[in-house]
Amino acid sequence: MTENFAATHTVTVNGVTLHYADIGQGDPVVLVHGNGEDHHLFDTEAGQLVEAGYRVIAPDSRGHGANDPLPEYHYEEMAEDMYQLIRALGLQKPALYGHSDGGIIGLLLASRHPDALGALAVSGANLSPQGLIASFLAECAWENAREKNPLITLMLTEPHIDPESLKGITIPVLITAGECDLVLRSDTERIATAIPNSTMVILEGHDHGSYISGSPIMGQMLIDFLAANREEG
Repeated sequence: MTENFAATHTVTVNGVTLHYADIGQGDPVVLVHGNGEDHHLFDTEAGQLVEAGYRVIAPDSRGHGANDPLPEYHYEEMAEDMYQLIRALGLQKPALYGHSDGGIIGLLLASRHPDALGALAVSGANLSPQGLIASFLAECAWENAREKNPLITLMLTEPHIDPESLKGITIPVLITAGECDLVLRSDTERIATAIPNSTMVILEGHDHGSYISGSPIMGQMLIDFLAANREEG
């Protein structure tokens, strides 16, 4: 199903060139991966969405995957990348799903460009570095002390999202996290509480990505969420 799910297209936006995959036909869904990953995180979800009748656009974020690495990263710039990609491709209010850093990007995009998306789903997103579990932060700090990595620096210093800024997101939003996530349950709850039209799901027995990478769970949740949103619309 995803034999053509390769980042063979490019678009230049916000001062960077992004590689992206584009498969299927139907209503567009943009998939945004997490820190240190690439669009192939969503191999399973892409196949499910295409089979369900959606068009899947899955970029490699700036400095990730097939893109040239960069000396520093900022979530605000990455969110603007995705907004400009949506505009460059002429997508009309697509749905966007982001995991981890991709979820942060989705929240920032939706809060700063409230008319850009038709629906949003985020998994394992945090509002600030303090929203991550202490052991993970300590591990990141230790790794960065040994050898500086701009992607780790990003997680240690950003984001800084005020929950008040999320109250203007009025589109349907699905918020998920694993029971054993790297993100504190309290941060996930703060996100869900701040967004008026949101649904929060905590997946029992799962960690930060176990229900996403190579699993059909998140793909089916997305299909159900998008179908319900389509019916409501």
